[in-house]
Amino acid sequence: MNIVTRTAPPPISTLIMRGLFDENPVFRLALSLCPAVAVTTSVKNGLMLGVAVFVVQVLSSVSAALIKNIIIPKIRIPVFTIIIAIWVSIMDMVLAAFFPAVYGEVGLYVKLIVAFAIIISRMELFSMKHDVVPSFWDGFGMGLGFLVAMLLTGAFRELLGNGSILGFQIVDFKPLLLVILPAGGFFTIGLIMALFNWIDLKRGKEPPGGTGCGGCHG
Repeated sequence: MNIVTRTAPPPISTLIMRGLFDENPVFRLALSLCPAVAVTTSVKNGLMLGVAVFVVQVLSSVSAALIKNIIIPKIRIPVFTIIIAIWVSIMDMVLAAFFPAVYGEVGLYVKLIVAFAIIISRMELFSMKHDVVPSFWDGFGMGLGFLVAMLLTGAFRELLGNGSILGFQIVDFKPLLLVILPAGGFFTIGLIMALFNWIDLKRGKEPPGGTGCGGCHG
């Protein structure tokens, strides 16, 4: 049996704010950008993928925390992958059954959640060191951060690309088709990343010097 050393978890508010802002998976860590760009041509599609990632992130983090003491260290990554794959499969079937229209557009990317680095990294860096309750809130914060990123990016692109939000016409102007294209998606995410850094400067905080899981804190 593998006994995992526990460390004192941060407060719940810190865990949530870390996922939403300080270590946002998309705007801070720059993870899963390709599916994010591909899906967020509308708020509806971004919401669907965001909710799927949110649910899988929370359930995977809790699952890892529940069985961390019996996971053999040498095979922990394959175990993490199997856990994620189980929850992704369940989520995939639920979305296909109850939301077939939207699933037809984002179903491929839902399956790719298995390979999302943010989920497996939180299991490795946090859930393996903490109990179920803090692991739940860590997964909640990171999943919520991804969901908010999908909504912000989707709203920006749909508004400028089609003049609408959730299919409702908001403004009437010649659409900027570039925003709907992949290049426009990366441009949108870059703008929001710049906004996050500007907020940091206004708070008197130095923006992150780099991106990636190396900046994660267990």
